[in-house]
Amino acid sequence: MITNPILTHRQLFFQHVAQTSDFPLALEVERAEGVYLYSKDTRYLDLISGIGVSNVGHRHPRVLAAIQEQLDKYLHLMVYGEYVQSPQVELAHALAQTLPQPLTNVYFTNSGTEAIEGTMKLAKRYTGRTEIISCFNAYHGATQGALSLSGSEHFKRNFRPLLPDVRHIQHGDWQHLEQITPRTAAVIMEVVQGEAGIRVPEAAYLQAVRQRCSEVGALLVFDEIQTGFGRTGTFWAFEGFGVVPDVVVCAKGMGGGMPIGAFISSAEIMGVFKNNPILGHITTFGGHPVSAAASLATLRVIQDEQLYQQVEAKGQLFRQLLVHPAIREIRGKGLMLAAEFDSFDRLKPIIDRAIVNGVITDWFLFCDNSMRIAPPLIITEEQIRAACAVILDAIA
Repeated sequence: MITNPILTHRQLFFQHVAQTSDFPLALEVERAEGVYLYSKDTRYLDLISGIGVSNVGHRHPRVLAAIQEQLDKYLHLMVYGEYVQSPQVELAHALAQTLPQPLTNVYFTNSGTEAIEGTMKLAKRYTGRTEIISCFNAYHGATQGALSLSGSEHFKRNFRPLLPDVRHIQHGDWQHLEQITPRTAAVIMEVVQGEAGIRVPEAAYLQAVRQRCSEVGALLVFDEIQTGFGRTGTFWAFEGFGVVPDVVVCAKGMGGGMPIGAFISSAEIMGVFKNNPILGHITTFGGHPVSAAASLATLRVIQDEQLYQQVEAKGQLFRQLLVHPAIREIRGKGLMLAAEFDSFDRLKPIIDRAIVNGVITDWFLFCDNSMRIAPPLIITEEQIRAACAVILDAIA
């Protein structure tokens, strides 16, 4: 008689879960809380927040309570935009209150990538133009439209042909602004570049981008998928640069661990989706009531606990403690930091040893010699000191 062996979760993971690389971390996490992930025998301090997601920490009590309350009412009811659902309505109102006029109209999606896709359609429909400009070393998502905006040919090469009429400029390069012309529907730009290794522009540069877009009639779109919800020291990163975009895109940190995204604009601009054609952009699960409830709770936690007001000091503490000859520089804003090393070959063993010793970090898609440091905003001074001690030990 032949019996099937009982496979472990690790074996099943490698057999049945589609892999995105030949070397996944494959940490077996049993539970998470605050800034920590727990396996069967190890506690890990999460210095990357699930890549910018867990801004209020894992399983924040107020987020869990909001999820449970909504579970007792209803889940999915109807495709997006047809029913008045209180979690969506209250979240949209709360988001609008964090933004300057005329950014008052919210379209909810399931993710940041989908929000970028909707934004691209919005810009083309509103302006009647086709050209979209993004930046070299930008990352806006992995679907074919969002991938077209990516500034790395390495990630695009084997998926071509992608969208036509996409142009790239260098983030922070004033001379490239001349490429924004009356043909341009939108300039889609990260306020602080993330996967490029945390590149912070001068405020005057973003102001010049704003002026150029206004001159030629192009929409200025700020991708705040990683920077939003307090990550850089203000609720929205663009607040620190004195610029108001035409569209804001958000996701990641807005859901408290639940999947949700949004693009936000004026009622005038967003109104083009209502006709020619009707239902110009649709989604089944966008703004799912449970995700919307979790997002509203997340927003309130960030505001009530004034988390973004503590971010700059916490970021400075990382800079003060991570001093070592192997660290060439630390770039960033708030708790969105990159510690640069000589090479990936120098950095990778440090990351691996830090994980073994209980601190999770990683590198960047387009900057593999820099260590990502983006912990939950609730991280304490004691936890920062403990994490830095592990990193310094791993370097040594």
